Amino acid sequence: MSNTIMIVDDNEYVRASVEIICQSVQLGLTSADSGPQCLARLEAGFRGIILMDIMMPEMDGWDTIREIVNRGLYPGNIIVMLTGMGEPDAKMDGLQEYVIDYLTKPFGPDRLIESLQYYLDLLGAMSVNHE
Repeated sequence: MSNTIMIVDDNEYVRASVEIICQSVQLGLTSADSGPQCLARLEAGFRGIILMDIMMPEMDGWDTIREIVNRGLYPGNIIVMLTGMGEPDAKMDGLQEYVIDYLTKPFGPDRLIESLQYYLDLLGAMSVNHE
């Protein structure tokens, strides 16, 4: 099973919940508890779907996305915001083209699985078009 999904969230319970949901449908998952840890996983070669929390200490989700783009780590990834905030805030300005979806917590397992399957299919289509 390949790790094609990364959850980036400082809340261990959210990470564990997403892991359980992904395991229930045999989806590979890796996790990061911070922006810097996410960047390290990307620099080590992770490519896939990134479920990014916004509100994290040290480096929030928006700053992490800016760093992903600045370091040239965006290609081959799909970023989905996974957050408790009702609407994107002003820090999203300039990052709209890098965020494909915005899932609000709490989310149901069916909604998450449906979204992940859709984006995995999209990633597959993207890789076929680039070969």
